Amino acid sequence: MNTLTEKLIEAQKYAMSIRPKIGGFPVLAEVLRQAGVQVNRWSIPSCQSVFLMKEGSVVQQGSPLVTGIHEVPKFDRTALVTALRTDQEGQNTFPEFLQAAWKAGVIGYMLISSDEKLFITV
Repeated sequence: MNTLTEKLIEAQKYAMSIRPKIGGFPVLAEVLRQAGVQVNRWSIPSCQSVFLMKEGSVVQQGSPLVTGIHEVPKFDRTALVTALRTDQEGQNTFPEFLQAAWKAGVIGYMLISSDEKLFITV
């Protein structure tokens, strides 16, 4: 493991150790921003996350939600809002959030941090 991946892992561990049960995402995003993460791009079906950092990039590969060939669910705004609110209220795990977002037709999202601001695109 190189120092860039170690830096990311340590930031993730720290964020999880101080993350409140409710509304924890902003804490995670801020810790990652302070660790030098400028962009975090998620591909939901593959559970792949790419972190673009000041010093370079890191890819983190989770267990895919789907394998093989699948039709992408149609976008359902109401289901996405429900998934986001459920997550914000601390009523699910991160894998459950990803599954709910996928079922709502979301294939990816990107977090962009810049000068203490966070932008989320779906």
